[in-house]
Amino acid sequence: MSRLGLLQFTEGVDGRTLTEHAQKLEALGYDTLWLPEVFGREPAAACGWLLARTSRLRLGSGIFNVYARDPHAAAQIGNTLSELSGGRFTLGLGVSHPVLVEPRGHRFEPPARKMRAYVNAVRAVQIDGCQAPVRAPLILAGHGPKLMQVAADLADGLFLYLQPVEQIAHARQLLGPDKEIHAVVRTVRSTVASEARRVARAALGFYMQLPAYHRAWQTAGFTEADYANGGSDRLIDTVAPWGDETRLRAVVQSYFDAGATHVSLYPIHPDDDYQPGKAGGLLWDWPTLEMLAPR
Repeated sequence: MSRLGLLQFTEGVDGRTLTEHAQKLEALGYDTLWLPEVFGREPAAACGWLLARTSRLRLGSGIFNVYARDPHAAAQIGNTLSELSGGRFTLGLGVSHPVLVEPRGHRFEPPARKMRAYVNAVRAVQIDGCQAPVRAPLILAGHGPKLMQVAADLADGLFLYLQPVEQIAHARQLLGPDKEIHAVVRTVRSTVASEARRVARAALGFYMQLPAYHRAWQTAGFTEADYANGGSDRLIDTVAPWGDETRLRAVVQSYFDAGATHVSLYPIHPDDDYQPGKAGGLLWDWPTLEMLAPR
């Protein structure tokens, strides 16, 4: 299998179609399908279902909201799904954002402190019964220096989303040579700049509002002017690159060259209907996935 994966919201298709999509992704040679967690399908259950209906494809929680379940539950999920799938599950964890945490009745805490305590608690859990022959890798989402340090200290790797290649290189320096770095790259299959940027701005509107991304982009040299008013051309072209197959394959390779061990696509479908305040699109962009499938 390759080191190329996919992050994809699954709520736009029914269960039978979702199963067929996962099997098609596996047949194309993709490594991992990451399932996000917002307010749709419960990702642990969905991962279990798809692991039982594939044979080589890895499934990952991309990303479990640490406010949604306690550390014991996360440890149990990691062990159970890795055990039953023969080691094909990756436990991705993230602190999410206040806008996604507080409506659930939780109080958002300082991210690095929350994550460090949570991961330490997950690591300390003693699982009863059968142990997974291969422990599920624990991958942390984090763009800021403090969360990256938690990943360097306690996790098996880091999950980065909407970040330029320079941030991947910085993360590799911080984490050292051995830990995994999973870079999620949004892409637009278009050679017309104005159309590609229009589609990207519609898809990224939710993220342009989030302070955590503002801080990460500032670290990478962007300013408030870049993420105001839907995003500057420079920022949009960086975090949602567009082009033909040659251009997009080169972008993917640049993330590997910068130090990513895995790259996961998150194609922006030109016909998707992105609603204000919603995080993800629902349409699977098969033309892009087939075009960029591992060779």
